[in-house]
Amino acid sequence: MRRYRCFEVKLEPSYSTNQEFAKITGFGIDHYYENTDFYTLRLNKKFYWNAPRNNPDMKSVREFKRYYENHRKRFRYIYSANKLWYIKRKNLQNNLIDRGTLPLTFAAMHRLSEMSRYDPNTLEKHLEKSYGWLLSEFITKSIYQFIDMISSEITGDDFRITGFRT
Repeated sequence: MRRYRCFEVKLEPSYSTNQEFAKITGFGIDHYYENTDFYTLRLNKKFYWNAPRNNPDMKSVREFKRYYENHRKRFRYIYSANKLWYIKRKNLQNNLIDRGTLPLTFAAMHRLSEMSRYDPNTLEKHLEKSYGWLLSEFITKSIYQFIDMISSEITGDDFRITGFRT
């Protein structure tokens, strides 16, 4: 029996609105689920999957590998006590840097380090503004996110620090 599979994702309730769903391209609402408190979405692209007795054939493994390689870069892990991910939108028109989270975090931390050494007055002005809390939170949590992501990328394992507190 030939079967096709696709990637499913459950949105947080606060992001399960038609307005938020319209921002995400390449997904459809999965009507198999209720979708009342939160949306369950399916990636529109599918892949061939045949796994009799839970043993996938070689074609299925190749199809899944190709599917994974094509779509994995759209998802970014969030360091937290739960398994949370960002869906990176493709339809942005504001000249965002098309790079992964790791190099962007490294670059931002490097720039903040330069500012703290060579231009502390400007850094202080940034921290005193209304969005200073965002910079503070980035500085506080990004090192853990960075270590977690790099260790996961190197080993292929899922790391989380026990006793995580917000």
